[in-house]
Amino acid sequence: MGYSNVALKDKIMQMHPELRQHHVDIGLNFNEEKGSYVIKFKKDAHELSTYLDKDDANECMDGQKCIHLGVKIDEFINNFNT
Repeated sequence: MGYSNVALKDKIMQMHPELRQHHVDIGLNFNEEKGSYVIKFKKDAHELSTYLDKDDANECMDGQKCIHLGVKIDEFINNFNT
């Protein structure tokens, strides 16, 4: 499946509106060495990085939520929402 990092980031933001609601920025890059995407969540001085493998990214682009990613998003928001 072919899509850009921007398209994947936009899809994640669309599927997880709580990121915008809580003013969480995300950065996303593909790590060739690991064969997965590195997603960085940032709010103020707080950051959390997690990995999203290609299969999960493909499912995300197809509109299926990745449980692992959802858990990380909830964890970040719960820990750093001020």
